[in-house]
Amino acid sequence: MRLVVARCQVDYAGRLTAHLPMATRVLMIKADGSVLVHSDGGSYKPLNWMSPPCTVREGTTEDGVVEWTVTAKAPKGAAPDTLRILIEEIHHDSNHELGVDPGLQKDGVEKHLQELLAEHPATLMPGLSLVRREYPTAIGPVDLMCRDADGVSVAVEIKRRGEIDGVEQLTRYLELLNRDPLLAPVRGIFAAQEIKPQARVLAGDRGITCALVDYDALRGLDDPTDRLF
Repeated sequence: MRLVVARCQVDYAGRLTAHLPMATRVLMIKADGSVLVHSDGGSYKPLNWMSPPCTVREGTTEDGVVEWTVTAKAPKGAAPDTLRILIEEIHHDSNHELGVDPGLQKDGVEKHLQELLAEHPATLMPGLSLVRREYPTAIGPVDLMCRDADGVSVAVEIKRRGEIDGVEQLTRYLELLNRDPLLAPVRGIFAAQEIKPQARVLAGDRGITCALVDYDALRGLDDPTDRLF
């Protein structure tokens, strides 16, 4: 990653135009090719940016001002988006090798919910028992494959926040699994800590059961008998 603290002016041209007048800002050129322009305020969001793939050309104007031209890859026949950065003065310029990032790990994300629900599948439905975690299919693994009290196969998709795309994902799994005569019929359970109303409606229309997951209760940190309400 290259970090540059500079007094600069930034002009974007593309689907719209945007102008940042001359001021001191942080310019970031990341290893993935993205370019971001940050100020000292405005929370975490950049003032302007260019997503990869894009190219950065460094040069000077006719007046001798340092100029960066960032050009995004455009579809065939379309004009590319450009970010023109005029640099009046550079206060800092450094390169840093960050290495491979392991990714953000949060407590309570799908992996942890999956582990806990695999240990306690009956919290989703009385009599539900685990067959296998990460049940393989041709389009990806199903989080949990279970059987209900009657021996019917049940595919469980687990999300931290349940939205429409999660219901669509489970629908695709069910369509594929129900083609297997050894598994069919396969029912679906969409489990999440929070399920959006639109996702709940779509799940009902697809014949999928929704299950809200109490993460703290699963971890044994929250005893419902201790609650006042």
